[in-house]
Amino acid sequence: MSSRASRLLSAVLLLHILMVYGFSRQEMVPAHRPLRDFPAALGDWIQSGESALDEATQQILRADEVLSRSYRSAAVPASLSFFVAYFKSQRTGVNPHSPKNCLPGAGWYPLSSGLIALELPDRAGAVRVNRYVIAKGDAKSLVLYWYQSRERVIASEYAAKLYLVTDAIRHNRTETALVRITVPFRGDDIETATRLALDFARRAYPSLRLLLPS
Repeated sequence: MSSRASRLLSAVLLLHILMVYGFSRQEMVPAHRPLRDFPAALGDWIQSGESALDEATQQILRADEVLSRSYRSAAVPASLSFFVAYFKSQRTGVNPHSPKNCLPGAGWYPLSSGLIALELPDRAGAVRVNRYVIAKGDAKSLVLYWYQSRERVIASEYAAKLYLVTDAIRHNRTETALVRITVPFRGDDIETATRLALDFARRAYPSLRLLLPS
């Protein structure tokens, strides 16, 4: 066996041991404010609607709490959808579904996918979030999404899994949230949709941080 393969095997075995140790203890589930307390107004963005998930979607998602709203800006004008799914524990295998998996299942197909920098208030340096462009027939949308736990903003599903293990071991907790912003657009005006999504994300983050456990 090569030294590289040996190191990889050792790392996998160590991770397995840490997972068994971290998930064998009684979990501490932190308190948090309900997502319904998220503001109806964020600068020029005003809530224009709210929807509940149907029972079939709830059974698939299995989130402990969901916020699904639409916001409109009179200044632009523009509208977007804001979705947050909160999971108070991931120990039983219940965890967020990546939009890259669930949106194609709903009939959307990907046009492009990548990362984009997001400048957030009260944070040094930019964080990176996912930018996902999708289409269904003539309809097109730009999607920003990330995973948020313990005030971290995480783009990578793999990094989120790693933090899940380390948080279980160090802090005895595994909560997380999936945050998704969807902006419909016409033609090829992806840049305007991106700018609007980033603007809403910057405004939404401080309020969302207050609702989710720190």
